Amino acid sequence: MGKSISFDIAALVILTILLISCIFRKMTSGISNRIFLIILLISTASTVFDIAAVTLDNAQSNRISLLYTAHAGYLITHYLSAPLHLLFVISLTDTWHKLRKNIVFQVLLVLPLAAVLIAFVANAGNHLMFSVENGYTRGPLFGLMYATTILYVVFDIAYIFHYRKLFDFGKIMAISAVIPIAVIAMIIQMLHPAVLVEMFCGAISLFIVSIGIQRPEDYIDSFTQLLKHSAYAHDMKNAFANDKHVYIIMLNISNFQTVQSLIGFDSATHVLKKVADKIREINRKMHGYADLYYLDNGRFRMVFYGRNQEKTEAIADVLNQELKKKTNYNGLDISFAPFIVLAHCPEEITDFKMLMSFGSDFHIRNHYTGQVMRASELYDRNQLTIQNHIDSIIDRALENGSFQVYYQPIYSVKEGKFVSAEALIRLIDPQHGFISPETLIVAAEKSGAIHKIGEFVFEKVCQFIASDEFRKLGLDYIEINLSVAQIMNGDLPDTLLSIMKEYGIPSDKINLEITETAAAYAQRVMTENLEKLTQAGLSFSLDDYGTGYSNMQRVVQLPLKIIKLDKSFVDENDNPKMWIVLKNTVKMLKDMDMEIVVEGVETKEMLDAFSKLKCDFIQGYFFSKPIPRSDFVEFISNANEA
Repeated sequence: MGKSISFDIAALVILTILLISCIFRKMTSGISNRIFLIILLISTASTVFDIAAVTLDNAQSNRISLLYTAHAGYLITHYLSAPLHLLFVISLTDTWHKLRKNIVFQVLLVLPLAAVLIAFVANAGNHLMFSVENGYTRGPLFGLMYATTILYVVFDIAYIFHYRKLFDFGKIMAISAVIPIAVIAMIIQMLHPAVLVEMFCGAISLFIVSIGIQRPEDYIDSFTQLLKHSAYAHDMKNAFANDKHVYIIMLNISNFQTVQSLIGFDSATHVLKKVADKIREINRKMHGYADLYYLDNGRFRMVFYGRNQEKTEAIADVLNQELKKKTNYNGLDISFAPFIVLAHCPEEITDFKMLMSFGSDFHIRNHYTGQVMRASELYDRNQLTIQNHIDSIIDRALENGSFQVYYQPIYSVKEGKFVSAEALIRLIDPQHGFISPETLIVAAEKSGAIHKIGEFVFEKVCQFIASDEFRKLGLDYIEINLSVAQIMNGDLPDTLLSIMKEYGIPSDKINLEITETAAAYAQRVMTENLEKLTQAGLSFSLDDYGTGYSNMQRVVQLPLKIIKLDKSFVDENDNPKMWIVLKNTVKMLKDMDMEIVVEGVETKEMLDAFSKLKCDFIQGYFFSKPIPRSDFVEFISNANEA
């Protein structure tokens, strides 16, 4: 009874489907995709050779040359699957640069393959590998194929284990599946020699890899057909983990949101495709061989490796000039403002977090000049390091008690003395020094640490108010800021009131300050929190009035006692139009029985001007910057006595 080719035919069908799928899913660019495509082609050829060899054997053909070609073709192509799989794993880890430096591993990688191929070339004369003259028989050196295949499998397993942190569990299982499946196929083949399952099992393992790893929908943007944000994050993590040197052209279209609001989402997407095509065209014409990515919101990346890094500046200049040209779309002349930055990693940007943090908003934090810039020109490395490690800095500060509460005096125009103060959080980290409150609060809100920080500030203020030195100062109250995240916390009223009860603090000694941004949130939880705290006797002030949209409806609805005019009013008080706005704003707020605090006053002229407007309170560096509790007590004692 001859051998069955049924499983080989099934394997051929699966491999053909995978090949067609690779083409239609555009899985042909990138080194790992190309190696996977080669594996599919080699496996397909191996299956065809196997079908031909078995068919000729079953027919007891005496056409020696045809038999030899079929068997040799099968053995060679089938053998190549092991070293090719190892190359595929190396490509997924993106460690070619390390491989090029490791001569020993290169020799171990090439030598077994070279030995087997030489043995096959010599086999035509010595038949040491196999023979077909009297039917297919194995020669004395046939075991060399098995021995070197086992060696490649060992390399495979060791490589996957060594770089396991670069893969999630699902991907490790997918790329490792070929090994147990191959072992199962060998066992079945040994027990049932007439059932040829090796190629079928190999096709199944490639199908698993295609599903588990080669998933273009996971890393190709459907609009631009460039690699997407997740692919960029994955590749850059690998680059930093493997100490790989890369040059990146960072392109953020700084006016993309404006363009999108002008022409609409669908039209903006169409324009983005044109930008992607232009980037692709420049990369091809200038032989950049860069990996191209589209992140989101008009942000593109070109990543260069090896010798191609020398072309980055020239490509960036051409890209800058091309994208600044006007584009006509539906009768509208659209002009982009392409903010392009060159970054050398890890020399200029030292880690993954720093790269992602810097790339997200450099077009917002820096002035657009129209010129290609370098990353090192645009950021303070220490400040960026702080932003990247702010979560651990906050955790350390909470654990070590490094936070401090500072107080900025507030002057009463009517009484001619200081009657209150604003409590402000400050952090001086032992390693990084002074941490900007803006950086601190934004990060704390994202991580959730703002609730612990808020409780810390509130308790410290209550301790101060309960002290004898506060009573001697004769101050009316202390203002305490509430962040958006705090206001949205349903437990806020109970937390604050329990702390006040613990220290015996009357409700009129605390004024809670919310920003205009927070006031814009018409959320049920916020409204309920404000109502509960108002019923408990606490008063509220609205900070930063004059920024954003200054929604008067919200001002009327909220239980506000004090309105704090934003510093922008002060900065432009010499503008006649702004002065008209100021006078009418003050009159309107006074008519609503609101008290007015002017922030940011720095000169005597400003103090006199806002005093004449009959504003109630003045706060700013003219009197004092925020200072620690002991300095504040001394300042108020001396100032009010004077």
